[in-house]
Amino acid sequence: MGVEERRQQLIGVALELFAQRSPDEVSIDEIAAAAGISRPLVYHYFPGKLSLYEAALKRASEDLAARFVEAPEGPLGSRLLRAMRRYFDFVDEHGPGFSALMRGGPAVGSSTTNALIDSVRQAAYEQILSHLGITDPPVRLELVVRSWISLAESTALIWLDGRRIPREELEVQLVHDFAALTAVSAAYDEELRRLLHPVLAAEPADGPFGNLAARLIALAS
Repeated sequence: MGVEERRQQLIGVALELFAQRSPDEVSIDEIAAAAGISRPLVYHYFPGKLSLYEAALKRASEDLAARFVEAPEGPLGSRLLRAMRRYFDFVDEHGPGFSALMRGGPAVGSSTTNALIDSVRQAAYEQILSHLGITDPPVRLELVVRSWISLAESTALIWLDGRRIPREELEVQLVHDFAALTAVSAAYDEELRRLLHPVLAAEPADGPFGNLAARLIALAS
C-alpha cells in the first residue's frame, strides 16, 4: 500500500475497534493485528495511539457533522427528524467510541481532540440555523440551538447506557424538545417570534410539530 492508503486503512481499522470498545481499552497491538501489519509499522505511520485516535476522530467527526446536513426543502420538523435519525444511526454504530469521546478520558484530553468535538457542535449549530433560514440569530435563538445540541448529546449518552427507551421515540422527542425550547424563548422575545413565525406557519398538522401541539393540548385537557 501507498503511505496515504495505509494511513486510511489504519484509521478505518481503529474506528471499527473504537466502535466496539472505548479507545482507552484498545491497544496498538490490537490495531496492528486487525490491520495485518506489525506494531512498529503502525508507528511508522502514526507516532502514537493518540495521533491515530485523533485521525480516526477527525474522520468520525466529519461523518457525524454530515448527519445534520439536510436539503432545505419541506417542513422544518420533518428535516430535523431525518437529521436525528442519522445522528442516532451514528451513535448506534459507534457507541463506545461516542461515549468515550463525549464523556472525556485520557485518550481524548488533547486540544486537537477537543477542537474536533467543538467543530462537530459548530457544524450542527450552523446547519440548524440554515434550516431556519437565519444567518444572524438573536442571542436567545443561539442559546436555544446550542442548548438543544447539548441535549441531543446527553440524550444519546443516556440511551447508550442500557437503551431502555426505543431510539425512535427519543428521535421524535428531541424534535419536540427543539420546538418546545424555541416556543418558550419566542414567548420572551418579539424579534425571535417574528423570525420563527414563517417557519412554524409552514408546519403541517400531521408533522412532528403538529404532533407535539396535539399532545400538549391533550395534556392540558
